[in-house]
Amino acid sequence: MSKISILVVEDEAIVAKDIQNSLKKLGYNVPSVENTGEEAVESAGKYKPDLVLMDIMLKGQISGIDAAEQIKKRYEIPVIYLTAYADESTLSKAKVTEPYGYIIKPFKEIDLHTSIEMALYKHGKEQEVKRERDLYSAIVTDKAVDDCIFVKSNSRLVKVKTTDIYFVEALKDYVIIHSKTGKYTVHSTMKDIADNLKSNDFLRVHRSYIVRVDKISAIEQSNLIMEDDKKIIPIGGSYRDDLVSRLKFV
Repeated sequence: MSKISILVVEDEAIVAKDIQNSLKKLGYNVPSVENTGEEAVESAGKYKPDLVLMDIMLKGQISGIDAAEQIKKRYEIPVIYLTAYADESTLSKAKVTEPYGYIIKPFKEIDLHTSIEMALYKHGKEQEVKRERDLYSAIVTDKAVDDCIFVKSNSRLVKVKTTDIYFVEALKDYVIIHSKTGKYTVHSTMKDIADNLKSNDFLRVHRSYIVRVDKISAIEQSNLIMEDDKKIIPIGGSYRDDLVSRLKFV
């Protein structure tokens, strides 16, 4: 198994050498040590490290914050900031780039090790979620037909007939597809799900719910009652007109 590669960006030579020695002692590989933001961006593209330790205040035309933002956009490499500056203005600028850690100098070796491992774990989980979403999107786009979609369940892709779906429920970073054959929790967004369900059959009735229109059993005040399980789903105010236009009243 290859060593974890960490790019060091620090413009104080003594500090940079100390960090490099600490990283090597901890078992990490250091492909390069840079002292400007421009060199940091170039080396990130050249070496594709697993993580970047970035000093905020750097020599050159761009700051560590600007360099971190470019590295994130171009290469999706996680960045941990190393800095002696912890004022509110600096923190406000730094947090916009969504770093994976923020270590104040001087720091202990154990703090460095802990921050790196936590950042790598978090980034790994985020990439896993992204790959699942991309896979789900590709499967639906390439293989779905009008009457079914494919969802991931227990490491398998399961075909679910859209005629069996009662409703879709949003839950933080997940959505739950409620169908006649069971419940399926997938990493996705309501927009992605809506885009892959036939608009003639499904309707968004709340920011957290999409329902299959022909599965609505009754309407009671500001709620929908679904067939079979009698699930009660709220009707969002901004979705009411769309719902009324889709249903037939006598």
